[in-house]
This record gives sequence, C-alpha cells and structure tokens, in this order.
Amino acid sequence: MSPPEISAALANWATELGFSHLAVSRAELAADARLLRSWLEQGKHGDMAYLAAHGDKREFPAALVPGTVSVISVRMDYLATGSPPGRELLDHPRTGYIARYALGRDYHRVLRQRLRRLARRLEQEIGDFGYRVFADSAPILEKALARDASLGWIGKNTLLIDPQRGSYFFLGEIYTDLPLPPSKLPPVADHCGGCQACIRACPTNAIGPQGGLDARRCISYLTIELRGSIPLALRSLIGNRIFGCDDCQIFCPWNRYARPAVTADFAVRHNLDAAPLTSLFFWTEQEFLERTEGMALRRTGYEGWLRNIAVALGNAPTSPAVLEALGARAEHGSAVVREHVAWALAQHQTRSAS
Repeated sequence: MSPPEISAALANWATELGFSHLAVSRAELAADARLLRSWLEQGKHGDMAYLAAHGDKREFPAALVPGTVSVISVRMDYLATGSPPGRELLDHPRTGYIARYALGRDYHRVLRQRLRRLARRLEQEIGDFGYRVFADSAPILEKALARDASLGWIGKNTLLIDPQRGSYFFLGEIYTDLPLPPSKLPPVADHCGGCQACIRACPTNAIGPQGGLDARRCISYLTIELRGSIPLALRSLIGNRIFGCDDCQIFCPWNRYARPAVTADFAVRHNLDAAPLTSLFFWTEQEFLERTEGMALRRTGYEGWLRNIAVALGNAPTSPAVLEALGARAEHGSAVVREHVAWALAQHQTRSAS
C-alpha cells in the first residue's frame, strides 16, 4: 500500500470503529508551544504541575516517541442519547450536574483500545511499523494537532470546534514513523467571530475577554484536578456542578450541530445524568468505588466527591432533606469534607436568617 492508500484505508477503518473523523498532520507546533509557555508563566494552570513538564515533548512529537514523522488524529462523539439536555439540568439545583463526557465509560480506555485495533488492522495489511496511541494520556498538544489536521478550529473556550459537529467529541492520536501525506483538507477557519456566548456563560469568569482559560477559576479544574479546599469566593458560583462543567459548550451556538455517540460505551451509568444530590452524598466509599469503576468520574476521589457535593448542597434550596444530608457528614473523618459541609450549613443558616 502506498502512503495515500494507507491514509484512505485508515479513514475507512476508523469509521467502522466509531470514530467520526480521521486525518493526518505533520507536527509544526512552535507557535502553540510558545502560547503554552506564556500561559504557564502566568500560573494559569493552577496546581496542575504536570502541564509544565516535558515541554519539548509537547512541541516535538519525535521527542516523545522517537521516529515519529506523522500524527494521525481522530475524533469520537460522546453525547449519550436519551439524556436530559445539560441546560435543563442546570435549572434543577437539587440534582447533581456531571459533565456529559464523564457519564459513561472512561474515554481514555475506549479511545486507546480502538486506536490499537486500528493500528493492528494496518499491521495486518503492511506488516510491522512504529506507532504509539494516545488519548489525553501524555504531553501532547492534541487540539493543535487536530486543528492542523483540519478537524476544527480552537475556539475562545479553548475547545476544538467543528462547524458541522460542535465540540462534544473526544480526541485521540497515533504517533507513527510512517511518512503519511498530510490530509488534503482545507484549514477550518475560526468561526467564533464576535460571539461571546461561552465567555458570558462561564459561571466563574474563567474565560478571558478575548478567549483563553484561567484554569484556577474553571469549575472543571476546581471539582476534578484541585485537591483540598475550593476557594471561598468561587463556591457559590459552582451551583450544582459536582464533576466538571459544560457551560461553555452548552451555550456555544455551534453545538446545535452536535451528534450523539455511536458507541454504547458512553451510555449513562447508574442514572447519573439526573441523580439527586442528597442520594449521591450518602454513597459510602465502597459504593463510590463500585459505581465509578471504569469511569473518568473516579478521578476526583471519594474525598473530592463528597467535597463537591457538599458545595452543591450548600447552593441548593434549603430543605429538611438537604440539612439532614449535610448534618450526617458534619463529623466526617476528612477535614476537607468537614470544612465544606460547615460552609454549606452556614449558607443555609444565613438564608434562613435573612
């Protein structure tokens, strides 16, 4: 098979594996690496020290995987069918909101397994070749690579957006030593224009006036990556969001074109798309581990899970059930959980007194 024939075959096989698109690029990421360094120097990555590591490997794929000359980028849609719209759930403060990507099976596993199947299929046709698969699992500028492969543009909310599919999709990559020709697709122009929808929608003003993200204010960072206490000034802004945040996607006009997932892996588990906060708060650690097995949801850890729900309960309307749930965790063994429960109870006391 010639390199162009390999690219065409990969695109066909990728569709069979549930990917919505596949394209090839040659990594030229100097400008993106400079932007990343500037962002890091401003401290906008918060406590995510891993983002400051391996800078040369982000800029030069061959520094991460020696011999890499081509990068194969793929997309996979993840919106579960039959789930209530995200915007609707934000209007139900007694219900826990979980980012749509985390309601089903852990996407890292799904994409890596299917990318390996894709690579093995090619091995059967052409013999051994050098490759390594990734899905948000290594120092990679994946959105820049996907943009250079013409899979979309990077929007003001820092997400990759496709004008025909929106942004509710995962990205994955295969680094390979095969000299594949870059996909002959026209670059996708930036269609954000003067739109400010994501900037206005962000509850914590984490998106700058011209775009770009300050992770220290981002609810996804606060509820997933941050360990310890959530800053006091941001707790009331989190609302009922207990794992991640989709507001910059929910209100993005391009997501009216978003497509549902074609794989059952992303189906909602344990009715977590509309679960009452009070019932989630009573999960034991064993229940948390059992019910989040094989899910990205586990990343926050049990302590973080209770911390996040305590904040959401503090933002919920006062009711006997809410107060009972908070009271039951007031003497929890974790100082972090106790702190956030005390804050939540104080919120209700303040409302009752006013």
